[in-house]
Amino acid sequence: MPVLLNCTGDDEFYFGGSVYAMDSSPLCSIGSHLDVYCPPSKRARISSPYASSFNIFEDQKTPSIEVLPDECLFEIFRRLQGGEARSAAACVSKRWLMLLSSVRNSEICKTKNESQNDVDMTSRNEDLELESDGYLTRCLEGKKATDVRLAAIAVGTASRGGLGKLSVRGNNSTPGITNLGLSAVARGCPSLRVLSLWNVPSVGDEGLFEIAKECHLLEKLDLCQCPSISNKGLIAIAQNSPNLSALNIESCQNIGNESLQAISRCCPNLQSITIRDCALVGDQGLTSLLSSASSALKKVKLQALSITDLSLAVIGHYGKTLTSLVLSGLQNVSEKGFWVMGTARGLEKLTSLAISSCRGTTDASLEAIGKGCHNLKQMCLRKCCFVSDGGLAAFAKASGSLESLQLEECNRITELGIFSALSNFGSKLKSLALVKCMGIRDLTLETPLLSSCESLRSLSIRSCPGFGSASLAVVGKLCPQLHHVDLSGLCGITDTGLLPLVESNEAGLVKVNLSGCLNLTDKVVSAVARLHGGTLEVLNLDGCSKVTDASLFGIADNCFVLNDLDLSKCSITDSGVAALSRGEQLNLQILSLSGCYKLSNKSVPSLRKLGKTLVGLNLQHCNLISNSTVELLMEDLWRCDILS
Repeated sequence: MPVLLNCTGDDEFYFGGSVYAMDSSPLCSIGSHLDVYCPPSKRARISSPYASSFNIFEDQKTPSIEVLPDECLFEIFRRLQGGEARSAAACVSKRWLMLLSSVRNSEICKTKNESQNDVDMTSRNEDLELESDGYLTRCLEGKKATDVRLAAIAVGTASRGGLGKLSVRGNNSTPGITNLGLSAVARGCPSLRVLSLWNVPSVGDEGLFEIAKECHLLEKLDLCQCPSISNKGLIAIAQNSPNLSALNIESCQNIGNESLQAISRCCPNLQSITIRDCALVGDQGLTSLLSSASSALKKVKLQALSITDLSLAVIGHYGKTLTSLVLSGLQNVSEKGFWVMGTARGLEKLTSLAISSCRGTTDASLEAIGKGCHNLKQMCLRKCCFVSDGGLAAFAKASGSLESLQLEECNRITELGIFSALSNFGSKLKSLALVKCMGIRDLTLETPLLSSCESLRSLSIRSCPGFGSASLAVVGKLCPQLHHVDLSGLCGITDTGLLPLVESNEAGLVKVNLSGCLNLTDKVVSAVARLHGGTLEVLNLDGCSKVTDASLFGIADNCFVLNDLDLSKCSITDSGVAALSRGEQLNLQILSLSGCYKLSNKSVPSLRKLGKTLVGLNLQHCNLISNSTVELLMEDLWRCDILS
């Protein structure tokens, strides 16, 4: 039966009836697909065919779920069966996504079957989503760090227990995430254990309130450049996160002593804390944290803070559980503070200590630290301008357990202090590193009789321009058991200085870095290959411009276990590479020939032969090797990563 229109004109037009005899000229433009009946006595209300067509489709409206208020949609969404259904619904619109992200994990209505399906889904996807520590993890950086993306992650992972680790790295060019996005994560991921927020100025206390309210399993919190987060947010975290074990606060201008006091009261499992460049943090907060009876702190790092001698005295007295301590840029701490920290004898378990840019570090305080920290194994001093040879020697005598010493930009220490320390450290020192120590000069006088340091295995002297051949020869005689030698940037040493070290070594060199040693020649390289070819694994000759093909002949004949060879900017030719390829027992994995301007296309057959074992080959700035030749080489050595 046809559909009739009533006389009042209130009825809508409908598709699909029969055509009756009528005067339909006013409606002929509507099209043959529309069948309409109008009584002949009724005058048509619409005079324009275009207008009539428009009104027909405008009046025909399909009921939509979008007209429902948010409260109704919320109730619908929390009853969706299965994580896949909720994820599909989140893809409909931004409104649906944000509503779904507002549903707490505890508010989702789950059946027994759905819970089992979620477990099965987790096991099927764990190889794609799980880290080695066993939980889901996500990292958002730059433009990808938005509220919408966080909401999508929260909805998508909620059925699998939610995120376990979230890392957000914002930038200054985009607004980044806000409290809204962080709240979505809190509601959808109650199992969150690790949260790291860097450079997110729009996240404030409200976001941390939600994390504190929902994520009671939080173990690690990292806040860097979060100016909108204050003591209130961090106090809420402390009060609701009993499992918190690691806290990192950096450049957060509104976090101060009150937060640290709350952490000392509420977080008995805290083992590691790092505080850097927080202007409101002072002695009051740190002393409360460090002197707490329930303190289990093992690692403490304090950098660029306005603390005084009081804080270091508290560390010295109450740091009985500390194993690692880093102090940097503490300009208000004097010699007295470091001296008291050492003499308090509370740092019984301290094994690693690093001090950088602290004017209070002097000879007297360094000696006190050596005497008070009996189990200290690793010591690093950077930019300690008041430490001299006397303090280093006294520290060496007092530190009976030290295994590793690094001195960087300590310009009052000379070569005599280094030699004396090597003799006084006893039989446990295994590693010595000197970096940019400008006070070191080459020996001009004979040194007194010194005892050797048989325990030293690693020697690194980098970018110390005054360290010359005479000093190196003495070090070689003092340290006959070296395995690793790094002399990069010592442009003053020659074959005369390095040969005694190479020839007196008894243990066999394993790693040798001579990059930037411009005056070394084939003589010393050949000696290294001949005397230590059976143990040498890594050899770096980058920038040794006097090294030629003669060295490659020695390497090919003697180095059986060498796997990493850097010949960048050496004066080698195609003949040297050919000799290298003829080494019957040579199994190189990494070969760098960058800047070897004498190499040409003639080296390609040799490189192809070497490529049987290579996984990395650097041919950058070899201008005589054509691009087409390199492309062919890439096709042949498809397993090798070639830089050109």
